Amino acid sequence: RILTNKLTERLGWTFVIDNRPGGNGFIAVGIAAKAPADGYTLLSAHTGEFAVNPHMFKSVPYDFDKDFTSIIMVSDAPMLAVVNIKSPINNFKELVAAAKANPGKLTFGSPGTGSVNHIATEWLVHAAGIKALHVPYKGGAPAVSAVAANEVTFTVAGLPGVLPHLDAKRVKVLGITTAKRTPQTKNWQTAQEGGIPGVDASIWVGLFAPKGTPKAIIDRLFKESAEVLKLPDVKERYATVGGADAVATPAAAFNARVKKDIERYGKVVK
Repeated sequence: RILTNKLTERLGWTFVIDNRPGGNGFIAVGIAAKAPADGYTLLSAHTGEFAVNPHMFKSVPYDFDKDFTSIIMVSDAPMLAVVNIKSPINNFKELVAAAKANPGKLTFGSPGTGSVNHIATEWLVHAAGIKALHVPYKGGAPAVSAVAANEVTFTVAGLPGVLPHLDAKRVKVLGITTAKRTPQTKNWQTAQEGGIPGVDASIWVGLFAPKGTPKAIIDRLFKESAEVLKLPDVKERYATVGGADAVATPAAAFNARVKKDIERYGKVVK
């Protein structure tokens, strides 16, 4: 909505946001996959739909390569690993030490089985050489609330879902899941800085079109979107609302990133 509202201001284009929640994104992505390739139906999707779902489910009603063309990566956001404010664990090294000292006792919440948060946490746990019991909740907010209520040891969640509990001093941050710190997370260590090798999990959001959409349309959508994403007020909105960087990554580089994440999350799931 941040992007499309600004495009409407600049160009007078009218966007109808069609929210189709549920089904691990299958409903929304499936509709876009079957839409005419005329530039009038676009898809906003994130890491989970394309990098995680194909590995988690036997039947997925879309195929990234066959059904879609990348337009632009709109934003990219790290996830935070958080524990209860009273937990004796303060960083990734202490999380690993606690897991090894108390085998079978570590638990983590997620927004649901097969969510990107779930698989990112499994990546974190596997790379650290520890074990943790997965406890799925019905959404990211309940998972963070479970940590605040001391129902589970930790969770991995986006900044917007964590901030209210962080401000209320109900949870504390161990670190972030990306390989590099971002302006929004510069005060927290990365998993790699905390001694957990290779972990680099984020939630990107991108804009896609049905396969076969004319290149001239893709190029125009990229050009106008990139201009909007450079605006200071737009960058600020993405940072404050989503805890994300507005990145404006071009189609070729974005496509390569999607393919890389498909491979990396596939290894985690296997």
